[in-house]
Amino acid sequence: MTKHSCSFRAQKREHRHLLFSCVTLIPIRLNANLCCGISATKFPATNVIPPCDPTADDRLYHICITAISLVVMLILAILARRMKVGDRQKGLPGLLSPVNFLDHTQHKGLAVAVFGVLLCKLWGLIISPHPLPFTTDSQNKRENWVILGVFYYPALYYPLLACGTLHNKVGYVLGSLLSWTHFGVLVWQKIDCPKTPLIHKHYSLFSSLPQIACLAFLSFQYPLLLFKGLKGTEKNNATEDLSSSYYRDYVKKVFSKKKATKISSSSADKPKLPQRIIDAVKSYIYTPEDAFRFPLKLAISGVVSFITLYQVGLLLISAVVPSLQTARMGVDEDIANLLAGFKIMLSPDKHEVVRIVVYYMWCVEVCYISAMTLSALVNLAMLMRSMVLHRSNLKGLYRGDIYNVYNCQRSIRASRPALVCWMGYTSFTAAHIFIGMIIQTMVFFLCLLVAVFLIIIPVLHRQNLFLFQMLWSMWPFWLMILLAVLIQHITARFCFIKKTAGTRDLDNRGNLFLLTYLLFPVNVLIGVLLAVWRLVITALFNIVHMGRVDISLLNRNVEAFDPAYRCYAHYLKIEVSQSHPVMKAFCGMLLQSVGQDGKAGQRSRDAEEGIQLVQQEKKQHKVSSAKRARGHWQLLYTLVNNPSLVGTRKHFQRQTADSFLNGSLNRSTKDESKKEAGSKEAEAAAGN
Repeated sequence: MTKHSCSFRAQKREHRHLLFSCVTLIPIRLNANLCCGISATKFPATNVIPPCDPTADDRLYHICITAISLVVMLILAILARRMKVGDRQKGLPGLLSPVNFLDHTQHKGLAVAVFGVLLCKLWGLIISPHPLPFTTDSQNKRENWVILGVFYYPALYYPLLACGTLHNKVGYVLGSLLSWTHFGVLVWQKIDCPKTPLIHKHYSLFSSLPQIACLAFLSFQYPLLLFKGLKGTEKNNATEDLSSSYYRDYVKKVFSKKKATKISSSSADKPKLPQRIIDAVKSYIYTPEDAFRFPLKLAISGVVSFITLYQVGLLLISAVVPSLQTARMGVDEDIANLLAGFKIMLSPDKHEVVRIVVYYMWCVEVCYISAMTLSALVNLAMLMRSMVLHRSNLKGLYRGDIYNVYNCQRSIRASRPALVCWMGYTSFTAAHIFIGMIIQTMVFFLCLLVAVFLIIIPVLHRQNLFLFQMLWSMWPFWLMILLAVLIQHITARFCFIKKTAGTRDLDNRGNLFLLTYLLFPVNVLIGVLLAVWRLVITALFNIVHMGRVDISLLNRNVEAFDPAYRCYAHYLKIEVSQSHPVMKAFCGMLLQSVGQDGKAGQRSRDAEEGIQLVQQEKKQHKVSSAKRARGHWQLLYTLVNNPSLVGTRKHFQRQTADSFLNGSLNRSTKDESKKEAGSKEAEAAAGN
């Protein structure tokens, strides 16, 4: 035995730990030289990737880009202040809001790209041993630097998003310069240092690909917006929201769909099995619609979820697969001595033992890669299904179909918990994708290991059939269960149910009661199997749908205790109550009918408050009496039917909370109030 070989008598306790590491084969940083008992000289030092310092120093770059971003932010603040003064608006500059998350008509590419860049930087912040580039020795206070980095990177990339807020040529020029700088330096650094010692030599390069793609999009989009602004063909300006034809097209689409449904409802035929299969497949494929635009938050959440899926998959592959390959290549004849110390004899020939161990380790590697791939595909399918369900839920709430979305009565209005959930919805979605994919990979990996090593390999080699031998030894039990189930189904079909005149009823009730009594003990055993099957199905369903927040993993009666679904339900409340397409279409038509010619900020404020429209009468415009009367009636109709104003009226303050549905008085309550008013008038007339 060589100097580096394993000695069972001298190192019994160490070998137990090492054998467990070799058998489980799920190391994070596995030392293959020790695990398999081989000499360290088999792996020369050339495989070690030394730290790489790019020509564009990261520390100097961040100091310069932070100063440049601060200057850009000051310039944008001055421009925003001047624009507000020119529009005769009061208050702080609008630069504090980098993007209007409740505007469905704006260009979503800039916000989506910046959020993608920010997510990649935050991901590197957690993985990298040096969270911030300002310090090199940060091992002692790494947690503090991580906390600082959580706030540093959003502030660093804030000007990159704010440059497109003002819809100004100066902003587009500054955005182009910033995006080119970020993109150029990042590509320069990756070309200088394509290999790094972090996790895997190419992990840092592949991890930065989404960030490079987002910065490349920004580097192309800002010059394109500048070019459109110079030519005067830019459509994405501040007045696009209420004046956009999207809301009017949506209303027209709603009316046209109502007519189509009336015609199609006459031919209500049950679809056949092939058609149902096609419909089930289509339910997982998102197809864009012209008359519907996704909210900005949902668009950002979709891209962020996809980037999270990519980053987690890359991390799971880079952290485990190279270690498995290194351990498999390091197996030699000493593994036979190690296994013999634990009384495990795979074969008397050591070369055969090496071949068997290498084959088993290769099977483990295949199982792990298959589990990770299956988890990624499942999450991708769930993400596409969520996009389809998001659109269905939003359209359902737009038309007031609350019970089909929430399964209970809910008030669609802004509230404190709803606003908090709306703010963190995108972040919560990414976090659930991260946790869900890790759990799915672990569960799928264990299931594949059981299937491969207990079913597939024993069947192929016709040996070590432990599972089949155990099941075969219990054949009387399985035969009893099978016969009991068959007897109950056959007797229920032919003996205990009779069909007369197209109806079904029970028959032979005495024999039915006797068979029920006799099969009680057997049904207890069947119930145990059903309970185990129920547990497996429930666990698999919850694990598969862990990354989705648009469905509850709990029962309908307790779905409020599901924090993810509760966040999603509150998010929908804010989106529907603040960005309803019909409401915005009505506000746009109302402003247009009364001759509103103000700027975008004034229009938005008038559309939200509504009461300022009364002051339009004071303006000296030549408006006909018919238009003036129509505007007054539209204003009156809006104020009377405004759900947020119902509770402030004297008559409705006497109603109970159950009388209101989504801020509006129920129809039955209205009828009762009318009857009460009529009875009071009759009593007053009789008294007189």
